[in-house]
Amino acid sequence: MSSNLQTPIDYLKGVGPNRAELLRKELGIHTYQDLINLFPNRYLDRTQYYKIGQLQRNNSEVQVIGKIIGFKEVAQKRGKRLVATFQDDTGTMELVWFRGQKWIRDSLKTNQAYVIFGKTNWYNGIFSMPHPDLELLTDHGKSLKSAMQPIYPSTEKLSNKGITNKVMTGIMQNLFLETNGKFQETLSEDILKDLNLISKKEALFNIHFPKTQELLAKAQFRLKFEELFYIQLQLILKNLIHKSKIKGFTFEKVDTYFNTFFKEHLPFNLTQAQKRVIKEIRADLGSNAQMNRLLQGDVGSGKTIVAFMSMLIALDNGFQACLMAPTEILSVQHFNGLSELCNSLNISIKILTGSSNTLERREIHESLENGELQILIGTHALLEDKVKFKNLGLAIIDEQHRFGVAQRSKLWKKNHIPPHILVMTATPIPRTLAMSIYGDLDISVIDELPPGRQPIKTVHRYDNNRLKVFKFIRDEITKGRQIYVVYPLIQESEKMDYKDLMDGYESIARDFPAPQYQISIVHGQMKPADKDYEMQRFAKGETQIMVATTVIEVGVNVPNATVMVIESAERFGLSQLHQLRGRVGRGGEQSYCILITSHKLSNESKIRLETMTKTNDGFEIAEVDLKLRGPGDIMGTQQSGVLNLKIANIVKDKDILQSARYYAKKVLKDDPALSQIKNTNILRTYQQLSKFKNIWNYIS
Repeated sequence: MSSNLQTPIDYLKGVGPNRAELLRKELGIHTYQDLINLFPNRYLDRTQYYKIGQLQRNNSEVQVIGKIIGFKEVAQKRGKRLVATFQDDTGTMELVWFRGQKWIRDSLKTNQAYVIFGKTNWYNGIFSMPHPDLELLTDHGKSLKSAMQPIYPSTEKLSNKGITNKVMTGIMQNLFLETNGKFQETLSEDILKDLNLISKKEALFNIHFPKTQELLAKAQFRLKFEELFYIQLQLILKNLIHKSKIKGFTFEKVDTYFNTFFKEHLPFNLTQAQKRVIKEIRADLGSNAQMNRLLQGDVGSGKTIVAFMSMLIALDNGFQACLMAPTEILSVQHFNGLSELCNSLNISIKILTGSSNTLERREIHESLENGELQILIGTHALLEDKVKFKNLGLAIIDEQHRFGVAQRSKLWKKNHIPPHILVMTATPIPRTLAMSIYGDLDISVIDELPPGRQPIKTVHRYDNNRLKVFKFIRDEITKGRQIYVVYPLIQESEKMDYKDLMDGYESIARDFPAPQYQISIVHGQMKPADKDYEMQRFAKGETQIMVATTVIEVGVNVPNATVMVIESAERFGLSQLHQLRGRVGRGGEQSYCILITSHKLSNESKIRLETMTKTNDGFEIAEVDLKLRGPGDIMGTQQSGVLNLKIANIVKDKDILQSARYYAKKVLKDDPALSQIKNTNILRTYQQLSKFKNIWNYIS
């Protein structure tokens, strides 16, 4: 009979209440199912046997068959150690024990074949193995030890309480015995055949007790595919359900606002990529489902104009639109940019932020409710309950990863029918990650820069070249350009960072003396009003150099700034470096990014700096970043639980992920309700996952 995999772990032979409590606390193992999904981190290869004559001086773990031909005791500082001479037909080596000599000596037989396993040391011209794992050759064939031995994830607490790897392996063997290895198949015949996958039962057995490297590889592939397949299935289903259930407003026409703007007021020609994305958005808004689209585009690729033209479609259909940004600086910048465009079309637009005064607020609230106000830009202030729209048709969220899920859902509730949602980000998310995290959103990408933009030239310089860098800056200022100099800010050591910033500021002030040069400084310990004042001075061109910590990462738009100098560049992450670089190159002039570092660089820092000097492509940079940092970090902490994967790895298993998405789409295209007989396994597994595992509720 097949044991129910939802049985609490306490009931498994070899576990009991105390161990069960530890396994729950330390590894999150509550049921048989959880235990079977505790996959080994690595394996000791016990399928290989070495001759003593083949051993290498590499301190690795090896397995040798031979006989003990004699013992001796050797005096040492404290007590004695026991040394056995171990021999095969190619040579001899020593086995050493530092404790338990008497018991060991009594339990071992001389001149009988043993299999020994352990780490070797080379000392005084002979190999030795301290505290080897020993087994009589006659017993060895019967045990599972002759295969690849699994090493399970563990914690200090588990080891201290005696739950060693040996114990875990024993518990796992009991689980297989008790369930009789009867595991239900979770994939359809078609997929198994198509991809030549081994069965679920074989895969589980061979992930825990693989007989060969080849079987292990097959088991890993099968289980990785399955895990990624169900995540993709879930996301695609969610999107389909969303489209069929959540009706959106149908914007039937594209009318005066849009057409007048397009024909008469468009400040520059749209790129092919922008045209393609507007077409995708128009199609969404014209269908009767709610739009849920992610718009990705590098800094400066022209997302804002696409957002504005989407708003015009809402206005043409008699609806209001809003744009929410994470910081006041960014909101003000969007507002300033869009106000000019709105004025030419006679559209009413206002901004609402934390610093709007009571009178402004009251006017905004009134004109929103009676429909006079057509477009509202703002920060989190838009989410307040007092903010009520007459008919909000489109909500645009900028840099959405800085908003929580709860905050986003508040926007939805501003209407009896949820508005269309367009999420924008300048943080390029690698395709693999986007497929997994935003798989339920439709994704649009603007992947070309507007004409007239020149790629930014990026160079890496060491500290001792600073004078040459200063000379270059002087030349650029002489041409009438402006410069950023950015210092890292690492929260734990604000005092040190502040000191670095001040030292840097002083050395720049010495080399660029007033009144000939004017310098702005901005850092985290200043009052917001002072920061804004300094930023404004720089934006107006009253100062030539802006010395700052990373507060300028998002949203400062000064087309005349052509040089970005990043100090201690090795202390920044790749995406941060890329975001900072995007602050220059916003005008028609050639711009430069200069990365300054010390000579001491880790391998990872070298890869980051090489990547920056080699490419300006945000997606390529994001791929490298993902490889270096892993998925959790890229999404920021609130989403790091996103992919709590048991065996697959989004970065390394990119191809499996793409294949999993392909098959998930294929299955749902043929059978959206999973009701056909051939998909019985998939439907059952999907329902169980939804019931017992809450890995699905991580997506907005």
